Amino acid sequence: MSAAGAAVAEGDEPARGPLRPGGLLDVLGVASVVLGADGRIVLWSPQAEELFGYSAQEALGQYAARLMVHEQHIALVGRLFADVMRTGQSWAGGFPIRHKDGGTRLVEFRNMRLLDDHGDVYALGLAADQTTVRRLEQDVALSERMVKQSPIGYGVLDTRLRFVSVNPALEKTDGLTSAGHVGRTLREVLPLVDADALEAAARRVLETGVPLVDDLLVGRTHAAPEEDRTWSLSLYRLEDAMGNVLGVAFSLVDITEQHRASVEAEAARRRLAVVADASARIGTTLELERTACELADVAVPELADVAAVDLLDAVVEGRPSTLGPSESAVIRALAVRPEDGSDAVRAADPPGRIARYASDRLVTECVRTGDAVLVPHVKDEDLPRIARSPEAAGLLARAGLHSYLAVPLIARGEVLGALDLKRTRNPLPFDEDDLLLARELAARAAVQIDNARWYQNARNTALTLQRSLLPSHPPVTTGLEVASRYQPAGATSEVGGDWFDVIPLEGGKTALVVGDVMGSGISAAATMGRLRTATTTLAALDLDPARLLEHLDKTTSALDHSIATCVYAVHDPHLRQCRIANAGHLPPARVRPGRPPELLDLPTGVPLGVGGVGFSTVTVDLAPGDELVFYTDGLVETRRHSLDERLAFLLTLLDDPARPLEETCDLLLRTLHHPDNHDDVALLVARAQELP
Repeated sequence: MSAAGAAVAEGDEPARGPLRPGGLLDVLGVASVVLGADGRIVLWSPQAEELFGYSAQEALGQYAARLMVHEQHIALVGRLFADVMRTGQSWAGGFPIRHKDGGTRLVEFRNMRLLDDHGDVYALGLAADQTTVRRLEQDVALSERMVKQSPIGYGVLDTRLRFVSVNPALEKTDGLTSAGHVGRTLREVLPLVDADALEAAARRVLETGVPLVDDLLVGRTHAAPEEDRTWSLSLYRLEDAMGNVLGVAFSLVDITEQHRASVEAEAARRRLAVVADASARIGTTLELERTACELADVAVPELADVAAVDLLDAVVEGRPSTLGPSESAVIRALAVRPEDGSDAVRAADPPGRIARYASDRLVTECVRTGDAVLVPHVKDEDLPRIARSPEAAGLLARAGLHSYLAVPLIARGEVLGALDLKRTRNPLPFDEDDLLLARELAARAAVQIDNARWYQNARNTALTLQRSLLPSHPPVTTGLEVASRYQPAGATSEVGGDWFDVIPLEGGKTALVVGDVMGSGISAAATMGRLRTATTTLAALDLDPARLLEHLDKTTSALDHSIATCVYAVHDPHLRQCRIANAGHLPPARVRPGRPPELLDLPTGVPLGVGGVGFSTVTVDLAPGDELVFYTDGLVETRRHSLDERLAFLLTLLDDPARPLEETCDLLLRTLHHPDNHDDVALLVARAQELP
């Protein structure tokens, strides 16, 4: 603590011992001169020597008027001196004085009569340079007028941090008069602000001398006890010319409106950032559940502590849904964030669960009316209307749910579901800005969710059609053990083109078919169904494979310019041979015990539907224990590897002719089907067996 601060004890009692002198008199340079009754100088201060230029030796004993006054003023000075000595009344005023250097200086005088204990009379003259006095008076007047008329609140605290003075603006701010401030502490005057922090800041400034500038202060005063205000606070240590610490001065500028505007601007910036983030993160795929998770991820923690994305179950199934005033809502939970297992998260329905919410529940109201439901301050009686069950309401109460917001997900005029938001850790309640942001997020996400919903429905339709056109289980045939797999594509537009078939023929023979219709979706699936039907019909005629492909080529050409690849093989267990023809398809692999796996060397041929080009039949041996592996390009193609590399990798996986065929199918799909390959896969593996 500074020396001046140490002059006052903590108990508010004056400290014992002398105080350091103040600096005002030193600033003024007040000179003291004492004259005897005869007008001679009897006392001469060092300040007088500095002001008038004469040393004490030169001045003492001299007539003051003759030494310091110009001749034309001597008579006037004599009369003034005589009046003071005779009447005892003081005289004050400015007078031109002759300096030792011959120049003239205007000096401000205060003259008074003195009487000693012997009854002798003296004259005391106090003098200061008039320019210095006027400058100080102007400074004081300027400071006083500025402080009194300023709209900024100013106050002065002493070294005990008690109010010494305040200006009218601070009186108005605090709702107290000047008398209501003086002698009181900050805590007593401002009980509705953080007094501990304020006093600590003032004490630091008092002790260190380091000012505090433009610090934010929020609170209430006696003038407006019901409204939070915001001020810019600055604290400065007051010192006199000698460095004595006098206390702390502070200024208080009401910046409530500017602060609110800044907060609103920051909120707007935050909303734009969240919306921009949402635009980039929501709808990266056409997967319904993933899109819902992306929406929940954006909402937490920026907007809510817990977010749930729920859709009406009828909407998920592709059916329209309208709720009457007394109807419950059947809701399917798609996503919940965070995934921390907290009470608030456990109170929400886990993803995938279908739950029925009664008509009085807030989320039901939200999806029935298509309007947001905002409960800024959740009370105990609100919890049963927020939670689905009493158990969930108990979990929300234990989690400290204090604010709730549900926003409808609306796309193309249809209510799909709701974005359900809760705050448990964030102490601020949901407000209109949060509602605006939630609506913006919900509006953007709803379109993506609706796209994903239609995508999923279309995919399911195409996939259902595709599966309905494929054999569920290959038939039991003479001399062959068969296993197959169909892996649908990961996108709606790529479902439907691949197929396989196993067709028993007369004489114990078996036709094996794998094909791929170029194109995608329901149209490709329908074309595949037609080609499969045609193949089955032609196979019954026991045609040569090349001849059969020629007929299929004509059939394909008639199907709206469709193109397809196909491998058609006929296995004869009696001859232990396969006759194979290829129409632009990838070659089958042959696996034989004791020999390395190989790709059959077949004429590639042209795809079906090109027309005008013949096909060739190749006969290959297929002894008992030998295998043929048929597949479509979705099994082996990737964006990062050449086809030759992938086919070589396929052969390395066919290293065990004794492996069960089901295991072989699983191994090939698991190892070869790359995640970034959005194409469906048909796989058919046949192993020759000994005839009974």
